[in-house]
Amino acid sequence: MSLFVKKSISSLLAESSDTEHGLKKTLSARSLIALGIGAIIGAGLFSITGVAAANYAGPGIMISFIIAALGCAFAGLCYAEFASMIPVAGSAYTYSYATMGEFIAWIIGWDLVLEYAVGAATVASSWSGYLVQLFKSFGVALPHALMATPFDAIPGILNLPAVFIVVVMSLVLIRGTSESSWVNGIIVTIKVSIVIIFIAIGIHYVRPENLHPLIPVNTGTFGSFGWSGIVRAAAVVFFAYIGFDAVSTAAQETKNPAKAMPIGILGSLLICTVLYIAFAYVMTGVANYHMFNTGGSGDLAPVAIAIQQMGHAGANGVVTPDYPWLNIAINIAILLGYSSVILVMLLGQSRVFYSMSKDGLLPSIFSKLHPKHRTPYKSNLLFMLLVSAFGAFIPGRIVGEMTSIGTLFAFILVCIGVLVLRKNMKDAPRAFRVPFVPYVPILGVLVCLFMMVFLPLDTWMRLVVWMMIGLDIYLSRGIRKSELNKNDSSATHHKSYRITSLCGLILTLLLVILAICHHLYADDSSTALFTFSIVMVIFHVIYYSIYLLKGRKSVNL
Repeated sequence: MSLFVKKSISSLLAESSDTEHGLKKTLSARSLIALGIGAIIGAGLFSITGVAAANYAGPGIMISFIIAALGCAFAGLCYAEFASMIPVAGSAYTYSYATMGEFIAWIIGWDLVLEYAVGAATVASSWSGYLVQLFKSFGVALPHALMATPFDAIPGILNLPAVFIVVVMSLVLIRGTSESSWVNGIIVTIKVSIVIIFIAIGIHYVRPENLHPLIPVNTGTFGSFGWSGIVRAAAVVFFAYIGFDAVSTAAQETKNPAKAMPIGILGSLLICTVLYIAFAYVMTGVANYHMFNTGGSGDLAPVAIAIQQMGHAGANGVVTPDYPWLNIAINIAILLGYSSVILVMLLGQSRVFYSMSKDGLLPSIFSKLHPKHRTPYKSNLLFMLLVSAFGAFIPGRIVGEMTSIGTLFAFILVCIGVLVLRKNMKDAPRAFRVPFVPYVPILGVLVCLFMMVFLPLDTWMRLVVWMMIGLDIYLSRGIRKSELNKNDSSATHHKSYRITSLCGLILTLLLVILAICHHLYADDSSTALFTFSIVMVIFHVIYYSIYLLKGRKSVNL
């Protein structure tokens, strides 16, 4: 075999049909739509909408949502074809394994770890901040020492609420997917209801002058309003759509995946897009977009400012809000929204690791199922500790760009995978087919790549570092332990070492280039990231060179 050995569709279908020893099939199309909405509606809707409107697009943020949704729709169609054809846990990792081989599958699987784990930890940290805000609205001040990390501007001991929410959501997942789906369904119902209430009440206070011009004139700087601002805002608000792909990780636990998965993926995306556009219309209609430029006063500010404008101006011109209670309701919705995002992210994380462990690329602990609930509980417990520790001791700065770049990368590989599958497996049965192939997958690749280009250099640097760490693990154990390659000869293994180490050296070169460019041209004068990158490069040049020499020795022999 080789680095690019592929899993056969027949073996994947056999794995999916193992109902006695595999994951329990409990989810319906309705459950999948709820999972998707649960993951999508969160930080993006309640905070990033206002920030992007204030800095990039103005009222045109509605157009930005449509552009971002188009990119997601192209990828979503490709996900739907794969999920209906290969209903196995693992999402893009499994699809890549079937179409592009083990090495690409490992890269995308490791990339998904970045998306789900970092995303869950970040949202947990932000969840803590909103909990503090909620208690403040009732006149209760929580102890700062237990609400902040040791590295915050005003240091604390640990972020205890972040630990709490991760532990609770992890325990819900361990109980079983049906129980998780039930809890998520309740949360989704509540938060969608509050979003609809915000839209229904706010639409009566929309002032036409706030929506004109729909696309503000460019300030002379690329990305600052005008059409370039619309596109940049689309790249920023793309974070708001992250989550619908997590639906595909639950394919193996779905009753009728061939029918339910396309409905779950595309249905949740469609519903959230409509809600996003309506929410953005009301938000920028009741308050002028300049008012959302809070200068970092808090993520809640855009929504709170809009609610403050839902009233009538007095003689002094000051607006008295007619619904002051709505702020508390929105705060509760944000807490619930974040909780369901964490739940689905942790679900996706454990299912990706479950699949990678079953393939031998990760230790078997990640594929051990609970004897009663038949969930990968050891994986859930491990990530409960890791993600909660990250939330407890690392400052909860928004790292939406990191999560976005990981997701966009996954989307690109899924779109390419459909093209490969259509060429190599034309006659394989498909319950759902992407229309207008190859145009839809190609457009998906181009739109996602276009949005990736708009992300900052330091985000690309962190992605490269993460990929290098992934190659370290694959070199040290993945090549030898792979179920498909474990019986290969030493010569074959050494050839894999050689190819993988060469890819690693290319990544180190790329990291050097990115680090120099960032150090020379970035506004941030800090040298910490540059120094860290150079240390990583030096270590990995030595590390990859050792494996490269190991591979060459086998060839000489």
